[in-house]
Amino acid sequence: MPNKIKIAAVQMAPRLMKIRENLESILSAVRKATDNQANLIVFPECSLTGYVFSSRQEALSFAETIPGPSTEKITSLCQELKVYVIFGLLEEESDRLFNAAAFVGPQGLIAGYRKNHLPFLGVDRFVDIGDRPFQVHQTPIGNIGLQICYDIAFPESSRVMTLLGADVLALSTNFPQGRGEKYSHVISARAFENRVHLVSANRVGSERSCSFAGLSEIVDASGEILSLA
Repeated sequence: MPNKIKIAAVQMAPRLMKIRENLESILSAVRKATDNQANLIVFPECSLTGYVFSSRQEALSFAETIPGPSTEKITSLCQELKVYVIFGLLEEESDRLFNAAAFVGPQGLIAGYRKNHLPFLGVDRFVDIGDRPFQVHQTPIGNIGLQICYDIAFPESSRVMTLLGADVLALSTNFPQGRGEKYSHVISARAFENRVHLVSANRVGSERSCSFAGLSEIVDASGEILSLA
């Protein structure tokens, strides 16, 4: 890992079922963060699609493959700007549906991750359990591990990636209001107990009956909050 990298956590308000609009917001935020010399840019869970779907069939209508049309557009911008991006989306594979994150950079698609721990909330009521192990991805800016929201509640997830050599854990989240402050303590604890840097990108705004907490943060390897939105 270089001596210094700059990380951005984008706290956005995705619009439910508005992929084109959300994609434009993601691309615009990538350009803005890169103008501020960010090397790694992390977006919230389901930042491409929104989160509070009412059925599996409704969610499947907005799922994509990885790689797919949106990952290709974001990858193209990453190649132009020489930057790394992690963003949340719904992934389809055959008849399966996953709450996923895509990790892309100048070299193209680096990884797709599928959420392992599913609360009974939003689209997680309808998706399939992630079927891939936690992994760490080697890049010129460091070794990066991916988690999605509720994964952080289980210490084994972070510990596995730390033992695999992670320098930074990236967490894409949709923490609802009333839970953000509790999870802020959990995030600091995960960073401290593993001596690893952690970036958490949470969304804001409301969808249907659910409002989201914000409180995106970047935490150093001692558990100290470096930046809090």
